[in-house]
Amino acid sequence: MARAMFEYTKTVLAKVSFDSTLFCKELKKALSRLLPYEIEELKIYIKSLILQNPDLNQCLILLKQ
Repeated sequence: MARAMFEYTKTVLAKVSFDSTLFCKELKKALSRLLPYEIEELKIYIKSLILQNPDLNQCLILLKQ
């Protein structure tokens, strides 16, 4: 089930990547729900999203906490 949550999180983040505020909000939710190793995988995924949409760069601060 945890893996399903990770895949769902990736889907949601991709869908809201047009709005950096909404993306940051969903990222906060994801960080509170995912397991530590899933968060590490999520960081890699987010970096690829940032390459497509540089406005999301401001959300990287959430990953460093």
